[in-house]
Amino acid sequence: MQKLDTTDPNFARDFARVVDARREADSDVAGVVQDILRTVRTGKDSALVQYTQRFDGYSLIDDRDWVITPERCEEAYEGIESEQREALQLAADRIRAYHEAQLPKNRDYTDETGARLGAIWRPVDAAGLYVPGGRAAYPSSLLMNAIPARVAGVERVVVVTPTPKGNSNPLVLAAAHIAGIDEMWRVGGAQAIGALAYGTERIKRVDVVTGPGNAFVAEAKRQLYGTIGIDMVAGPSEILVVADGKNDPDWIAADLLSQAEHDPTSQSILITDDAGFAALVRDCVDVQISQLETAKTAKASWDDHGVIILVNDLEAEAPNLINALAAEHLELAIDEPEVMMRKVRHAGSIFLGRMTPEAVGDYVAGPNHVLPTGRRARFSSGLSVLDFMKRTSFIQLDEASFGAVGPAAATLAHAEGLPAHAKSVELRLK
Repeated sequence: MQKLDTTDPNFARDFARVVDARREADSDVAGVVQDILRTVRTGKDSALVQYTQRFDGYSLIDDRDWVITPERCEEAYEGIESEQREALQLAADRIRAYHEAQLPKNRDYTDETGARLGAIWRPVDAAGLYVPGGRAAYPSSLLMNAIPARVAGVERVVVVTPTPKGNSNPLVLAAAHIAGIDEMWRVGGAQAIGALAYGTERIKRVDVVTGPGNAFVAEAKRQLYGTIGIDMVAGPSEILVVADGKNDPDWIAADLLSQAEHDPTSQSILITDDAGFAALVRDCVDVQISQLETAKTAKASWDDHGVIILVNDLEAEAPNLINALAAEHLELAIDEPEVMMRKVRHAGSIFLGRMTPEAVGDYVAGPNHVLPTGRRARFSSGLSVLDFMKRTSFIQLDEASFGAVGPAAATLAHAEGLPAHAKSVELRLK
């Protein structure tokens, strides 16, 4: 774990290293993924059979081996504990309500020249959702991806998920039942992203692919962007907690570890103006790690990538540090979080106050937990219904409105050296 202090003469240099550190896939991953995608594009189903046996130890022999049926998902839903069913349903209801409020409105108006202008929003025809099935098997992620697609109006929502040794997570299947998934394929990894993008004999291609995955899945999405739309190229999870000394150090330690336990390359950062509190949090982290079932992962993350930053004045110094880090998750555990939030330009999602841990946002708050990582919050947003929709503009002119704007169009066409453009306008002006 690294400790920084803004009064240190080398702080700017050391902080820049934290900001610029890359914890993502290297070129070796890119090469492997490129080979996998090439093989899937040409080999189709046979390539998926080969990779699924190789990576998941599972044989795709006949149709029953390839799919997880809606009936199986319903069976899993009925088989889990009632408390889990209720929790999943609460999460689904809140996610749906939040995303329904995101639906964009069509525009249709007439301007001062009499020109009719506007835009129509429509869903994509098909969306593919990647659901991890290895170390990370998260029903919450299925809900966070599937429900916005359904709210957007996507008719065909396809799930791909690895099932190592044929095993699937009952909670993931239960979430698929709640979300109404009727096409679920037992394939994973970069090869599954390739199948969704190119199509195979069994799996029809889709228009957009979303969902979390390992470095190979993220790289496959990056390489295939343009062939398909994607939500984002996601890297390791990260959390930035801004906390004063009035907090319970155990709470803040738990918040930091909530991301550290995801992956050894995850990052947890604390900014505080209280050196004594920082020391307590550090001690609490050590104690809590020893009690976690995910201790090995959390310790590797905290030891290698954890950071505590000590400042003199939270209100004056923290906003600039926050904006430079542009973290996936930002907790403001301070007296007046609203004031500081107004100064935040870059963050994936913000959690206001001492009673709003990031973990609530992962499950039941409502906003999407698929968020930009690796400082991409500077230019991108979390998953929303808009990722499953596209906007088509339209224009309608009559003789009067054409006469008002046409001459300028012809002038600009000539200026750009495009005479056919100009002629298509000038003929109508005559």
